[in-house]
Amino acid sequence: MTQVSAAGEQARFIAQLRFEDLPAEVVQQAKRVLLDAVGCALGAYAEDPRKVAIAQTVAAGFAGSATVMGGGQAHPAFAALANGMLINAADNDDTHKRALLHVGSVVVPAALAAAQANRASGKDLILALVVGYEVAVRVGQAVMPTHYRFWHSTATNGTFGAAAAVAKALGLNQAQIQTAIGYAGTQAAGLNTFFESGDDSKSVHPGKAALNGYLAAVFAQAGATSPPDILLHPKGYLAAYSTDPKPDALTDRLGTFWEILQNGFKLYPSILASHSPIGATLELVQAKAIDPRQIKSVAVNTYATVKSHFSNKDVQTVMSARLSVPYCVAVAIVDRSVGQPQFRADRFHDPLVREVLQKVEIVPSEALTKLYPEKFPAHVVITMQDGQVHEATFYYPKGDPNN
Repeated sequence: MTQVSAAGEQARFIAQLRFEDLPAEVVQQAKRVLLDAVGCALGAYAEDPRKVAIAQTVAAGFAGSATVMGGGQAHPAFAALANGMLINAADNDDTHKRALLHVGSVVVPAALAAAQANRASGKDLILALVVGYEVAVRVGQAVMPTHYRFWHSTATNGTFGAAAAVAKALGLNQAQIQTAIGYAGTQAAGLNTFFESGDDSKSVHPGKAALNGYLAAVFAQAGATSPPDILLHPKGYLAAYSTDPKPDALTDRLGTFWEILQNGFKLYPSILASHSPIGATLELVQAKAIDPRQIKSVAVNTYATVKSHFSNKDVQTVMSARLSVPYCVAVAIVDRSVGQPQFRADRFHDPLVREVLQKVEIVPSEALTKLYPEKFPAHVVITMQDGQVHEATFYYPKGDPNN
């Protein structure tokens, strides 16, 4: 298979895949990701009503018959937008670790909207979800990890998964699907600028990717043309979005190795990079009598991306708390648990939490960086003022396929 056939090969896979081709465990996993995404969206109504209001306001401007989770209806494309925002709002959405992609917050809303629009069956919906996951993850793995320097993988790589899911749910043929992939690539956008500010763009991104994927399929259905090789063209997606592209990943074992089974579910409502540090910290504070007021320092030894992307200590918003590994560790020490209550303003403004937060340092480790992204390693060392040292290591966060 030549490199130039990547988009066509993906389109062939999407067009030809039948429900009967899916292993039972893949069908079961598709049901899990659907339930997980719906649960995340409904959870947003309790945890972030402001974002819910934004999502509903945007969707209300575009009348239609597709469901906005939690209530209301909108045009399918804008229902996908609203639902993508809702699924991501409370930061509990699933993650594929090697693609570093919250697939469910993009693919599920796009597939649901298209299935409703086309009056598709439950089996058709499962098929749409599966092809969306398989395509999005492979595109993500083809451009990571250098893609993550600037780009929000869920927003960019997720667009391809949304386009694949909608194309399948709408019953597009192979040529139309390849056109949809072209439109996905030329619409993919979303910058990582939100990591420190914790602003709303993080949650708008998956919704907009779902919307863009929907539009990509509709353009193709209407007869529009697009670049036939958006992925591997010299001015195409891999060339533009990665300094170390891996073109073979685009079609690697497509249809025989199911990436949806490698998807993980979040136990904690925070950035996945925080989950191993949280796990190690909770193991220590729940087993030992560690007084937060007597802590001298906390070192979180982990892979380098945590230091460069997720080490902000100036936590002023709910989302900035979710994205800050030092904050997640600090609140785990003080509260001895981590759930949605730990990401409310009364906790990240608590004086003791702020005091401990200033003592937490992210230490990039060359050895642990080599283990990433197959593992999400963290070695937490809590040093007390009296000289006692407590330490624990986690390699796979709870919810990872390996844990």
